[in-house]
Amino acid sequence: MPQHAGTEYDYHHLQHVKEQSKSKRTLWITLLLTLFFTIVEIVGGILSNSLALLSDSAHMISDVIALGLSMTAIYLATRPPNARYTFGFLRFEIIASFLNGLALCVIAVGIFIEGTRRFIRPEEMDFRLMLTIASIGFVVNLVLTIVLSRSMREEENLNVQSALWHFLGDLMSSAGVIVAAIVIYFTDWLFFDPLISMVIGGIIFVGGAKILKESTAILMESVPEKFNLDEIRADLAAVEGVEDVHEMHLWAISTDHYSLTAHMFVRADIQPFCIILAVNEMLKEKYGITHSTIQMEHANIHPHGEYGKQFLRQQEEKQLLQQ
Repeated sequence: MPQHAGTEYDYHHLQHVKEQSKSKRTLWITLLLTLFFTIVEIVGGILSNSLALLSDSAHMISDVIALGLSMTAIYLATRPPNARYTFGFLRFEIIASFLNGLALCVIAVGIFIEGTRRFIRPEEMDFRLMLTIASIGFVVNLVLTIVLSRSMREEENLNVQSALWHFLGDLMSSAGVIVAAIVIYFTDWLFFDPLISMVIGGIIFVGGAKILKESTAILMESVPEKFNLDEIRADLAAVEGVEDVHEMHLWAISTDHYSLTAHMFVRADIQPFCIILAVNEMLKEKYGITHSTIQMEHANIHPHGEYGKQFLRQQEEKQLLQQ
């Protein structure tokens, strides 16, 4: 059918866009504050020669990049589908989260390598400057962590979650640098600086691995953890008129956009539109799934190889038992 001037490319009963005003505002505030403090921390880390402070500044640089990716993802998510990207641009949110998680893991490994080197050969540092900048950083990161936590409660977003992990890591980094500066001042244990940085690196790695795992699962189109596919299959099979459910897939486009497809053998004496209505209503009310594609079939008409033959044999056996 030709498209009329002024109309959208295609009709979607579920808009594949995601308006996230709260997340957008939160990430803008976070990005600007992070960019400012990153510059302060880099200068302070170089002047004080503190690995813990430099590792935190390196992490802050990754935060700026991560937040930039997250902002790009949020703006792309508001663009409507087109002839090439029929699901819209929601998936970029997951790609950005994957890159953020990967950056966290890489930074953690780098911190651990440099920490090991400095652990073997401790270096002098300006603990007063180290303590001052770390204290400022702790306050900044605490404020940003609270802001992101509140945003997560209002709008589910894997990008904000990955940013939150970045800043939880930063908060712990700042606290670690403060502890290291105090310990070095009273004990002159220079090895405590790389030791703290390695602990921070471990924490950062755990957060990055968690984000990587979640984003990879979505990119691999695995069944979201909140759903039980066998339970949904059983509920579909229980709908009046449905005799068999097969070729069933359930995946996430983004953190809260789910799609389901399934093939069904249905009874010929029941109106298929009634079955579709009942299926869609059940999926929406019980599971919150509003985007589904159901293909109704008859095993005699639509060939399914050995599976279809086995189904027809079972149907014949049932009819014989009923006679």
